[in-house]
Amino acid sequence: MTPASDDVVSPRTVKALREAMKRLLDGTPKHTDGRLTKANLGREAGVSHATLFRAKTILTEWDTALDAVGKRTPQQTRHDQEAHSLRASLTKKTDECTQLRRRLEAAATVIATLHHENTALRQQLGRKGTVVSLRTPAADSFRELTDRRASSSAALRNDLDGDNT
Repeated sequence: MTPASDDVVSPRTVKALREAMKRLLDGTPKHTDGRLTKANLGREAGVSHATLFRAKTILTEWDTALDAVGKRTPQQTRHDQEAHSLRASLTKKTDECTQLRRRLEAAATVIATLHHENTALRQQLGRKGTVVSLRTPAADSFRELTDRRASSSAALRNDLDGDNT
């Protein structure tokens, strides 16, 4: 588009404003934060507010372009999508933590119950005082056999030691 008769800006200014508009709408600003505002359009083009507002054709194009894109830059759209994704992830992790906390509390309750039952059983066992002997006739026979072998081995060693001297 060529400047209209009511535009009182130079062709160089028109070119700078159109390039700045393209960068802002593409989400690739060089000199601003990328928000789609007229002030950022002027800063991006390197022109004053007064010069920007004398470029009526450019401002009309700007307003039309903003209506088409919905006043959202690709950066802002990506940022919003990322924020939405992070919120969803946070919600999921919070739910997992809540579930794990409930399981931990249930396990602690079971452990406490088992501890009290164990304590009660130990006290009940201590009151009876009954001791059960683990000695059996077979164990006694085995002990006697091993004692005899040990004494005969010692006697044999003594005999051998006595022969060597």
